[in-house]
Amino acid sequence: MKIRGMKRRDIDAVLEIEKLSFSAPWSRRSMLMELNNAVAHYYVLLENAEVRAYIGLWLSFDEAHITNIAVHPEHRGRKLGTVLMLYAMAAANRLGAESMTLEVREGNERAQRMYYKLDFDKQGFRPRYYSDTGEGAYILWNRNIKKTLEKNEAIVSRFILE
Repeated sequence: MKIRGMKRRDIDAVLEIEKLSFSAPWSRRSMLMELNNAVAHYYVLLENAEVRAYIGLWLSFDEAHITNIAVHPEHRGRKLGTVLMLYAMAAANRLGAESMTLEVREGNERAQRMYYKLDFDKQGFRPRYYSDTGEGAYILWNRNIKKTLEKNEAIVSRFILE
C-alpha cells in the first residue's frame, strides 16, 4: 500500500468510488476545483497501483476539516479508512493543525465507530445536513490529533509523509 497526494489522473477512480459510496457524489468539476484550492489537501490510498480509497481535508490555521473520505466497497472492512484518517491527521499536524473536525451522517454507525476510536467526540448536530436524504449530521472534533497520532504510532510509522 502507498498513500500519496491526489493527482488529476486519479479523478476518474476517485469519482467511481464517490458514485459507489454516496447517493449525492461530488462532480468532476468539484473535484478538479479542489485540486486547485490552496487550503485543500487530498490523498489517495493505492494498492497494486490502483486507487482503493481517498480522503480530503481543508486546512484553516490550526484546524483541519475532513471534507470527504471513501473506501471502494470491495475493499471495506480492511481498516483502510482508519489508515487514511491517521495519514490525514499526520499530514494536517505537519502543516500546523492541532485539531480536526468533520460531519458524519447520523445513521452511519460504522464510520462513527471508526471516528470514536480515533478520539473524535460529538460536539454538535446539524439537522437535515444531507440534502439527498434529509438526514442530520453529527459534528465531531478531535482536539488533540498529535495525541491520537502518538497512540497509533505503529500504524503511522509505516507511511512516510510527502
